[in-house]
Amino acid sequence: MSFTSALAYFLGGYTALVIALFMLSTVVPVAAFAARTLAAYISLVICASYGALVSIVLRILGREQSAQWAAGRAFKYAMALTTGITFEVIDPKRHLETIRPAVFISNHQTELDVLMLGCMFPKYCSVTAKKALKNVPFLGWFMSLSGTIFIDRKNSKDAREAMAGAAAEIQRRQQSVYMFPEGTRSYAKDPELLPFKKGAFHLAVQAGVPIVPIVVANYSHILYIKDRVFKSGKIPVKVLDPIPTTGLKIEDVEELTRSTRELMLKEMVALTEKAQRRPVAVPATSGDGVVHASGADATLS
Repeated sequence: MSFTSALAYFLGGYTALVIALFMLSTVVPVAAFAARTLAAYISLVICASYGALVSIVLRILGREQSAQWAAGRAFKYAMALTTGITFEVIDPKRHLETIRPAVFISNHQTELDVLMLGCMFPKYCSVTAKKALKNVPFLGWFMSLSGTIFIDRKNSKDAREAMAGAAAEIQRRQQSVYMFPEGTRSYAKDPELLPFKKGAFHLAVQAGVPIVPIVVANYSHILYIKDRVFKSGKIPVKVLDPIPTTGLKIEDVEELTRSTRELMLKEMVALTEKAQRRPVAVPATSGDGVVHASGADATLS
């Protein structure tokens, strides 16, 4: 059997299984969780493979800065078709199109944030990621080819050099960077933010570019892994006004981090109230919401 035939059989069987699970979900609701999970994974693999090929072509053409945008848009449409989920971007001032370069930041909830990036990822932008992802088949290949900045969280020296290199790249190529300052997924049922790490803010100050906060409503009514909830629907994402960093110094980073987190948390609560159609209280924050540590963990997002 040829590779093409084997691939066709695999995709045919995979599709049949997903459809069967969707049909079963009318009787057994948890089957919808399995169906959308399988649909999301195959969509990610296909789009990451497409992204790797596109990255090679764009690199040859000298336009690799748009590779992650192109792959993200493909994933957006694939997920809308296979799972019925999309993110509705609220950007009335068109900051995503007009602000460049910048450090874009947002809250980080679950693996579904990959789709969020696909729906709103700006052109001429790249992400940062932990070094371990570099070796993940398909996704890691695409990220490597499309200019992702990989950072070793366990090595403070390498981390600082990577951040300095990112700042230089921003200035040299007018390339924006997208980061998650919480540093990990929250998996929260209610709107909340983990303490922010200061890496994104150090990077923005060092490069002399604005920070553009992007706030995603809590979407536990769409995806909540603990309860095996995975439904179709639209999730609002709001792009806030850019925060200038011109004239700021290293000693200003902590207050910049704290104030930005506070702004994003309030907006997250407001967005969640609209998305879930229920009142939501602003969660209490222990301390000032900023990670106070040394080494890579204090620096990186």
